[in-house]
Amino acid sequence: MISKRIISFFVEKGLIPKTEVGKIESSIHSGDPFLLERYLIDSGLLTQEGYRKGIEEFYGVPFANQEDYPKEPVLVNHLTLEFMKEAKFIPARIEDRELTVIMSNPLDFYTVDAIRLATNCRIRVLAGRESEILEALERYYGFDEDSIGRIIEGMESIPEYRMEEEENIDQLRDMASEGPVIRLVNLIITKAIEMRASDIHFEPFENQFRVRYRIDGVLHDVESPPKRLQAAIVSRVKIMAKLNIAERRLPQDGRIMLKVKGKEIDFRVSTIPTIYGESVVLRILDRGSTLLDIEKLGFSAEVLKDFKEVIQRPHGIILVTGPTGSGKTTTLYCALEKINSPEKKIITVEDPVEYQLKGINQIQVKPSIGLNFANALRSIVRQDPDVILIGEIRDTETAEIAIHSALTGHLVFSTLHTNDAPSAITRLLDMGIEDYLLSSTVIGILAQRLVRIACPYCRYPYTPSPTILKEMKIDPEKEEIDFFNVRGCEHCSHTGYMGRTGIFEFFKITEDIQKLILEKRGSHILKEAARKNGMKTLREDGWLKVKQGITTVSEVLRVTQEEESLIL
Repeated sequence: MISKRIISFFVEKGLIPKTEVGKIESSIHSGDPFLLERYLIDSGLLTQEGYRKGIEEFYGVPFANQEDYPKEPVLVNHLTLEFMKEAKFIPARIEDRELTVIMSNPLDFYTVDAIRLATNCRIRVLAGRESEILEALERYYGFDEDSIGRIIEGMESIPEYRMEEEENIDQLRDMASEGPVIRLVNLIITKAIEMRASDIHFEPFENQFRVRYRIDGVLHDVESPPKRLQAAIVSRVKIMAKLNIAERRLPQDGRIMLKVKGKEIDFRVSTIPTIYGESVVLRILDRGSTLLDIEKLGFSAEVLKDFKEVIQRPHGIILVTGPTGSGKTTTLYCALEKINSPEKKIITVEDPVEYQLKGINQIQVKPSIGLNFANALRSIVRQDPDVILIGEIRDTETAEIAIHSALTGHLVFSTLHTNDAPSAITRLLDMGIEDYLLSSTVIGILAQRLVRIACPYCRYPYTPSPTILKEMKIDPEKEEIDFFNVRGCEHCSHTGYMGRTGIFEFFKITEDIQKLILEKRGSHILKEAARKNGMKTLREDGWLKVKQGITTVSEVLRVTQEEESLIL
């Protein structure tokens, strides 16, 4: 046991007399060095400072002070709470790819190597008391006063999950109604909100039921429940979302409304069947944290001026493009808030309605009963609206009705999934929309992405590579610009970033562009024409935010990889 080795070392170093060894060993029945420390100090054989110095010499590493422990949980992928508890260590901080951990046994080189391989970081080890490490793990990773591990201990009665079995529905419902299951799901949700997550992923694999949080657009592993609880947890979420727990062969969508820490929060729930069970994703829609101020989305002054001008027009189509999760809906909501007034009637058709907007008529599509975008739009036109928002143009029928609405004097907002703004024209032409209709109705297309904001507490100056400087059109000898990279600190949960902002590409439809659309020119020609008229691409807007110190080079490269081939 480790305590016996410490005692022998202390005797060799003359810190305690050899005659006391038998008495010490008979009093210490556990291998916990903390009990040894208590005995040596209480018996007057060593002072606390003497014990610390002896332990530092024995392990060959510094002893952790109270200030060495993290004030907030350190987010490090691939380090689960189960592993940290078993190996009795806690991540303390991460800087410049060096992870500091506090361990009860710094001589456990197998664990140190495992941490190094899992995190791809250099590892710096501090010695710590086992009791303090476990207490810190409970405090930072154990969901306040409770932890997943503690809840799971009381769940032995729940049967092991079997994919090949067709569970009895009543049994599934009973499992999902167990108190520990309810507490476990509630704690996973609460922790996600505390950590500013936008999504919770429950992912089934052959021997694992994985839980991940998406924070500022990036997924992070968190402690995962055992595989045997998969059916109970999935059933509990489905019951909360009022979904059919008996249906596990088809995708389902639902919604949950909860009050968490005094805030009303909506959750959009999606389930899909996989070969190892149902994958469930909860999109967290925190209305209290939603920013609906168009001035604060991250627009440059020039783009903001042009965008404000087109949304004030009486008719036409305005499109926002980008991948899922790029903030398109938030931008459209901000535009509606900007133009909303008692003189205008605004109707939206969405799938789903993410946030409820005051004074705006919002319709939720329900394909199961035949209420899709196209059918809803036909009825909307007869409601005498001034402004229509279509959640997404997914098919030719919806696109044609949107075009018709714009031609008959309505201002229409919608979204498309394209990589950049000019590609939206090509996409609509491919859908079969006539070129003359597009050129006369589309008045502006906005492409956007979200980049993470560099943490102001741990960012540090650095110089990008010559290739990046060349792409940014910066001569370091003529221009002096402060560039920043990030380390990660307690303020940003060691991710290096706090929050997100948008980068934008606004494609304004001018007379020259209308002529090119009528000629059915490709998106690359439309893009070149727009750039000659002053349009900044997504990458160029990203570089502008790098120069302003808002984000980092790596972030811009991460979200504009599709653009790289178009620009370089």
